[in-house]
Amino acid sequence: VLVQVESAAGLTHLQAIASTEGVDGVFFGPADLAASMGLLGRTADQRVQDAIAQGIKTVRGAAKAAGVLSTDPAVARKYLALGARFVAVGVDTTLLVRAANDLRAAFKDAAIVSQPSVPDK
Repeated sequence: VLVQVESAAGLTHLQAIASTEGVDGVFFGPADLAASMGLLGRTADQRVQDAIAQGIKTVRGAAKAAGVLSTDPAVARKYLALGARFVAVGVDTTLLVRAANDLRAAFKDAAIVSQPSVPDK
């Protein structure tokens, strides 16, 4: 069973949560956590990242798996280096937008092929 901690209150009780029998791991949600810390939309804020890093340490100290979401590859690698066992590195909307932008860029400079004119009858 994986549980999510997405608030400052959850962090306050993290040791008890991670030590609960039947809980196999804890997943941290940076966006909601940041909002609960008064840092809405600021998942890259060092205070949020430090809180997650401490959370990973606490969960690993309870011999449980820690996980987190990060769409920033460098931050994702940092969390893995800190002991996170699983890191979600993308969300559907972000991946879809990125793919659409890549397609647009690939065809932006493509020559427009004109259709042969059809004579009027």
